[in-house]
Amino acid sequence: MRSKIVAGNWKMNNNVAESKALAEGLVSELKGVSLENTRVIVSPTFVNLTTVLAATEGSAVEVAAQNMHQETNGAYTGEVSADMLTSTGIKTVILGHSERREYFGEDEALLAKKTDAALAKGLEVIYCFGEVKEEREANTQEEVVAKQISGALFHLDAAAWSNIVLAYEPVWAIGTGLTASADQAQEMHAFIRGFVADKYGAEVAENVSILYGGSCKPSNAVEIFSKPDVDGGLIGGASLVAADFAAVVKAI
Repeated sequence: MRSKIVAGNWKMNNNVAESKALAEGLVSELKGVSLENTRVIVSPTFVNLTTVLAATEGSAVEVAAQNMHQETNGAYTGEVSADMLTSTGIKTVILGHSERREYFGEDEALLAKKTDAALAKGLEVIYCFGEVKEEREANTQEEVVAKQISGALFHLDAAAWSNIVLAYEPVWAIGTGLTASADQAQEMHAFIRGFVADKYGAEVAENVSILYGGSCKPSNAVEIFSKPDVDGGLIGGASLVAADFAAVVKAI
């Protein structure tokens, strides 16, 4: 049975003290909450990873990195490698987030290299993808998503998919005032699962968790998470308030 996952991407927010307080607040909010077959992940900035790891130690809350470089080491000022992440205790990394694609020009060729580097060091990858407003309006969202998935992940063998989590981000519904309906989310998640099945077979497709990353919050989480192919969420703004993120976790 594939896992339900609620992952919070804190992006470039919170200093050390604020990250510690948020992590401790979340742990407190989730005390006594049944999390059977459900994983809770938070993703602070690089400089706060060890602080949040310490603050969540002994709890059900896992910690992931927001990004990593594809090379093992070298003259890449400001970058962080997979080995550096694993040496801190990190076991999961987010790759391909829409902001990395938009602001830093990351494409599928680069993300394939990053994915390979992460898997080689035993890291689980949360791989993000999704269409922008113009692509949705042109009704090319399935074509766009298929290219983003296949270009970065379809060189992997089937066994590698046990360490892949997919995160669908309808970029047009993030911070724009526009909202994707639960039915739209389900439609795309079903397409994604079918697309993976066409390449790798039903068993791989049925076991991969697919998260929804389009402005999911306490007010809409229950409806979105009720859809059969939605296995959780990659949460942005709502993950920066412990009570709100806990409410999203409880919704699953």
